[in-house]
Amino acid sequence: MAYAFANIAFTPSVRDQQDKHGSGGYARFLTNDRSGGDILSDRERAFIQECDGFYQATVSETGWPYVQFRGGAPGFLRADGENAIIYTDLRGNRQYISLGNLTADNRIALIIMNYARAERLKIWGRVAVEERPSFPVADWPDSAERRIHITVEAFDWNCPQHIPRRLTEEEFGGEMVLLRAENQHLRKQIDEIQARSG
Repeated sequence: MAYAFANIAFTPSVRDQQDKHGSGGYARFLTNDRSGGDILSDRERAFIQECDGFYQATVSETGWPYVQFRGGAPGFLRADGENAIIYTDLRGNRQYISLGNLTADNRIALIIMNYARAERLKIWGRVAVEERPSFPVADWPDSAERRIHITVEAFDWNCPQHIPRRLTEEEFGGEMVLLRAENQHLRKQIDEIQARSG
């Protein structure tokens, strides 16, 4: 864990709980000899670019957190330089809860998952919203209403210990094709047996 993430996450009340529960050693991440955690490396940029979905959290004016899932084809979330991420905000149910929250408080938290590899990247940042006329639209979907530009303030990779393994249909690949073929074959055999016994 790098300094930038610990500096945001380990507030006085968090430190009190760490001390109370025997994990006060995390204080070492707040010492002057620690640094980093706010500049994306090639590893983070590649992970971001290949994701097909992430969870984002914003906070309302009344202090309530709001978590939402955002999904799309790999590449819809993009690393933009060393400490920025962008994605297009697609037309949805038009409640605009995240957008409204970000208008009042531009802080955002992302959790990007790869369940197949049990990898999880946490990101904290600040958002600038660009409405559609202000950015090039050639490589963005027609349903893009705006672009969300996130300046990364801190990130950290989570321990994979409790991440369940899940595969998308694409990740499952040929196995799904084989299972479907076997299922069709078995259904045909059942139909033939029923026809003979009927």
